[in-house]
Amino acid sequence: MIKTKEYVKRRKQLMKIVGEQSITLLSSRPELIRNGDVLHYYRQDSDFYYLTGFNEPDAVLVLIPSLTGQQQILFCREADPKKMLWDGPMLGTQRAVDECGFDAAYDIKEIDRRLPLLIQGCEKICFKIGENDEFDQRLSQWVKTIETRKGQKSNIPDEFMSISHVLHDMRLYKSNAEIKCMKKAADIAAGAHIRMMQNCRPEQFEYELQAHYAYHLTANQSHSSYPPIIGSGENNNTLHYINNNQQMRSGDLVLIDAGAEYDFYASDITRTFPVNGRFTARQKDLYAVVLQAQMDAIEQVKVGNHWNEFHDAAVKTISQGLLDLKILKGTLEQVLEEKTYAAFYMHMTGHWLGLDVHDVGDYRVDDLWVELEENMVLTVEPGIYISEHSNAPKVWRGMGVRIEDDIQVKIKGPVVLSNKAPKTIDEIEHTMKG
Repeated sequence: MIKTKEYVKRRKQLMKIVGEQSITLLSSRPELIRNGDVLHYYRQDSDFYYLTGFNEPDAVLVLIPSLTGQQQILFCREADPKKMLWDGPMLGTQRAVDECGFDAAYDIKEIDRRLPLLIQGCEKICFKIGENDEFDQRLSQWVKTIETRKGQKSNIPDEFMSISHVLHDMRLYKSNAEIKCMKKAADIAAGAHIRMMQNCRPEQFEYELQAHYAYHLTANQSHSSYPPIIGSGENNNTLHYINNNQQMRSGDLVLIDAGAEYDFYASDITRTFPVNGRFTARQKDLYAVVLQAQMDAIEQVKVGNHWNEFHDAAVKTISQGLLDLKILKGTLEQVLEEKTYAAFYMHMTGHWLGLDVHDVGDYRVDDLWVELEENMVLTVEPGIYISEHSNAPKVWRGMGVRIEDDIQVKIKGPVVLSNKAPKTIDEIEHTMKG
């Protein structure tokens, strides 16, 4: 659980970066209608939550470094007993100050009156430019309100700055508390994968495994960090397959890409295992290549290495494996130069992980790959996908394997946060026997 003092520290850090004469504005995510009068389950905007720890709609964060005593302000809904009777607790302005560490909090209904006064006199407005049209229009109206006041034109900010890049760079480096949340999310997801392995049987449907996954997450006060992928047989080869409605056959593999979210932080784990609990000889051969590729890639997740280095390591191992299995022809140099491996391995080997499953942060800056630093967190997920419609030898068609883990970058070496999920052939077969 992230403590209030960490959110306060983040807000102070952002104010220091954007400058003394600035005002920073950030709006919450609106509620979204699912259908009719039914709303989607509410989940706060990740940037807003990163700075506030506040999970309600209709809120605006205001940061003013130059304003003594009220540098950190929240506009939010006032606690409404009638609404709370139907929808549950609301924090309200006083508890926002007491529990979230704000200097002041005001009713969101007062924002049109109060905010122009707060903006007035600041030299720079910092916000997420172009990401919320409705908020951009409201900001434009607040500035216009200042302009219409007689004799106030000199107090209008003359600079607008996007804070997205600054904020996302902050989010790229995880604190100890964030790592603990991500480890917990990974442990919960690993438990769900184990439950699916233990309950997998031929002739079941993919959605029956999804039910075991959902049960385990709910029983551990968690929920999915993204729609789970549970693909058996040929469905292994659809990278973002989410129908999860086909019957599973004995002799096929099932690929499960499923994570958990804990205290807003995501995990992302993929495991591939045989529906009947026993790998065939060919499945073992293909799986061994992907597992070795992942191990070789994880070895390259080091402080000082660049983002592309662990991907290149995975590509090299997969390419050699495809040659060894006679799925590709030629030399390793030819396969790498001509990228013929891409017919069977077509995606990057990982992505940033954090408040979002595909978390914010640059991969390249000025055409150079980002250098890995302490306490960045990323996934390593090589795979081989051999569609029924590919030109591979027939004996390999219909098989797809992906293995994915969550990795913390540390000076002493990579730390696998998702290490509780069985991964080797022996571990998987042993788990499925139970």
